Amino acid sequence: MLLDTPLCNFDWKAPDFTLSDPDGKTFTMSEHMGENGLLIAFICNHCPYVVAVAERFSRDAEELMAEGINVLAVMSNDYTYVPDDSPENMKRFAAHYGFRFPYLVDETQEVGKAYDAVCTPDFFGLNTKGELQYRGRLDDARMGDPAGRTKELVNAMRFIGETGEGPREQSSSMGCSIKWR
Repeated sequence: MLLDTPLCNFDWKAPDFTLSDPDGKTFTMSEHMGENGLLIAFICNHCPYVVAVAERFSRDAEELMAEGINVLAVMSNDYTYVPDDSPENMKRFAAHYGFRFPYLVDETQEVGKAYDAVCTPDFFGLNTKGELQYRGRLDDARMGDPAGRTKELVNAMRFIGETGEGPREQSSSMGCSIKWR
């Protein structure tokens, strides 16, 4: 089912969490805050919307990390229902797209629910206080030709890094619904 993300709930305090990557290494959100903010991306392996942007997302994430904005990706889908999203497949997906940030398994789906994540991809841009400032799309190319795209997520995160506040104009991300148990 195709869904759009809701409008950004500015200054919503993101709840802290600890999740593991497919190899069992744990990461705590609050300990991963960058000097200029944190991007949390709810993604999965099988969604055609994620697959369409995964390469661009990986490159954009590297750009942000070089500017002091850390990135965490979270997979909240029920992978017993969608085996393509299994931890083993997450490792392959991350390697294929060159992820240099943690890709974490939300085994209990508690993090996805706490964030009210609705689709993949669903991007949460936080300022250094852990307050939500961006809940929009990656860029204006969507599933089309990325040539000449506007990097909406990168631009928003840079603005958040500089000012602590997100842009007031944001376009919703759209993607497949999260597969809840």
